[in-house]
Amino acid sequence: MSDGAPRPAGTPGDPPRGSGPAEGPEVGLFVAHGGPALGLPYEVQIGLRYLRAARSGAGNGFISFISGVSMLGIALGVAALIVVLSVVNGFSKEVRDRMLAVIAHVELYAANPAAAPDWAAVEARARSDREVVSAAPFVVAQALVGRGDQLRPVQVRGIDPDREAEVSDLVRTLRDGALAKLRPGEGQMLLGATLAKQLGVVPGQSVTVVLPQPDRPAGAPRMLPLTVAGTFEAGHFEYDSSLALMLRGDAQALFGTAGVAGLQLRLADRDRAPEVARRLAMALGPDISVRDWTLTNRQWFESVQIQKQMLFLILALIVAVAAFNLVSTLVMTVTDKRADIAILRTLGASPRSIMGIFMLQGAVSGAIGTLIGAAAGLLIAVNVGAIVAAIESALRVTLLPPSVYLVSRMPSDPRSADIVPIVLISLALSFVATLYPSWRASRVDPAEALRYE
Repeated sequence: MSDGAPRPAGTPGDPPRGSGPAEGPEVGLFVAHGGPALGLPYEVQIGLRYLRAARSGAGNGFISFISGVSMLGIALGVAALIVVLSVVNGFSKEVRDRMLAVIAHVELYAANPAAAPDWAAVEARARSDREVVSAAPFVVAQALVGRGDQLRPVQVRGIDPDREAEVSDLVRTLRDGALAKLRPGEGQMLLGATLAKQLGVVPGQSVTVVLPQPDRPAGAPRMLPLTVAGTFEAGHFEYDSSLALMLRGDAQALFGTAGVAGLQLRLADRDRAPEVARRLAMALGPDISVRDWTLTNRQWFESVQIQKQMLFLILALIVAVAAFNLVSTLVMTVTDKRADIAILRTLGASPRSIMGIFMLQGAVSGAIGTLIGAAAGLLIAVNVGAIVAAIESALRVTLLPPSVYLVSRMPSDPRSADIVPIVLISLALSFVATLYPSWRASRVDPAEALRYE
């Protein structure tokens, strides 16, 4: 370009990109550190140089500040998403595990209570399924238990301790403890620890059991005194406050029935319970009602899932707002670098290359914020129990009352199925946020930009 006349980019005589002489505050970068020297396209080198300048504050101080705020916002949003979803997962897992310590994976009932099936034959057919590990009969009835002026609704469950231990983790732990105190024919029962506390009763004292009797005159209930042989603690408030255990023979005598209410089944894989339940329902026929553990507290599990989805959506909006802060950062960067862009264009840089420079700068900023947020979120999620315990100790407060939240400590269960989508969404939003400012940079008119330079 010695004659001073402009010549279209790419025509013979133009210097190769990144190798010819260049003048201007930033263009000399890809000349002195050209693509061939570093093995990287000059667009990448300039984009990274702009990013380093923004992070170090070497350029416009306000732009550097906004750039840092954008990355910090993305990091905080990603970390918050990971921590919150990990806590929701942990809470659900904790409650589910404690629930399954009390209830069976699958329960079989008579579809018509008036026509009791042959439970021995039903058990044999159920055990023929390869997924069924063990089975145990039980009887159950709803009642009221009272002492003094206190009266509480309970579910009274009659069990065979040895067989029940094969399907229930709770009974397995109690078999050599509180269950060993039960003596056949002596009218004894075990109460949940919370229920016993509510009634103000201790082992050795008696309570009154009130059973509905709709077939008696005027429906008068039957009231019987029973002795509390001991208490148990399942770790799940619902069962600790509303469950009573008895020997099956005593429960049958109390309820006035000779048969059993149904069978409890334990499976090799509890997560396959819905599939096994459907298979058993087809094999056992319409006379047997089959219910798996996912249906026992279906509303609770569905509410937790909906809550998780809503939290994800709300916190994802926070990440989106932080990601689109990159728009303002890049717009200011483009305005600040108009002269550089113009000089690059006069040296033969195409609009696509200019666009790539600023897209790279924004995308790398978003990636750095995302990775920092993911690392911080995982670190907090893994240690959230200890963090909450320290806060409770320091402030002398209880953040998780067991009567409300069913658990007494903050659980956490980070899952890759949640973390990977969070990271991908954050990266995608960061990339989308770079499109408009980068396009604007590619539309800068060199002549107009250099008019007053």
